[in-house]
Amino acid sequence: MRVLFYGTPDFALPTLEALLAEHEVVGVVTQPDRPAGRGQRLQPSPVKRRAEAAGVPVLQPARLRDPGWPERLAALGAEVAVVVAFGQILPRPVLDVPRRGSINVHASLLPRYRGAAPIAWAIIRGETETGITTFQMDPGMDTGEILLQERAPIASEETAGELAARLSRLGATVLLGTLERLGWLTPTPQDHAAATLAPRLKKEDGWLRLDEPARDLVNRIRGCNPWPGGAVMTPGGRLLIWRAIVVPDAAATEPGTLMSAGPGTIGVATGTGLLLPIEVQPENRRAMPWDDFLRGARLAPGARFSDIGPSTPPR
Repeated sequence: MRVLFYGTPDFALPTLEALLAEHEVVGVVTQPDRPAGRGQRLQPSPVKRRAEAAGVPVLQPARLRDPGWPERLAALGAEVAVVVAFGQILPRPVLDVPRRGSINVHASLLPRYRGAAPIAWAIIRGETETGITTFQMDPGMDTGEILLQERAPIASEETAGELAARLSRLGATVLLGTLERLGWLTPTPQDHAAATLAPRLKKEDGWLRLDEPARDLVNRIRGCNPWPGGAVMTPGGRLLIWRAIVVPDAAATEPGTLMSAGPGTIGVATGTGLLLPIEVQPENRRAMPWDDFLRGARLAPGARFSDIGPSTPPR
């Protein structure tokens, strides 16, 4: 099948690889190069690098709503479009370019977690199951009719980055199955009343409210890894917590207070239970084990951590 592929980050690569192996990719549409690194040099997206290596034509529209794009895309002669984490909403004239429509690979069990960050929000909200949905796209935000779904468990200590890597591979498999059955699949309308949203993450979404239960804080830390990180304020400055576990039966004390969690172990009191960081990163330093941070910062039971800001992070 002649396929036009839309995608930008690493998450889209397994699906692109599968299409290159099984179908004819007539073109790749990806976001414009962005400045990155200390020198702020323009860097191509992972999808652009792979497409160029495969000799596939690459298009990088700043806005697909600009005049002329439907005509340029139609000239590629694709039968179907596949969209994976592209980063723009496709307008109706663009969606309708391929005669068999445009199919999105989305990392949730729609209609739950529509939006840019479904993996992070599923973890933040304590879900134990997610999955991949392929759907026929319409101009809305992940509102089109469902083609295929496959469920996947979320491991209790899995981070958003780890889950994304696993779901990216599952997405490729589900997409190939969708294309194989495209002629006889019956699209299923979504139950819009059951929809939940998963907006793009902001730095404030990682701010930890230490009066919340430790389990909720661990979920937020997992969901904000690899970005933006779970953040608290220590006596020496801001600290990002990348991994943590819960000590459930800790004695109650003021949230944010460092307290013993057993011989040689110090955790952070919360609204319920004790938060035990595993990996942390002080400002302007590399990530390190929690115990190394405590020794370097000379922190002991009784010291206090506090919230970054007054706003409660979205749930």
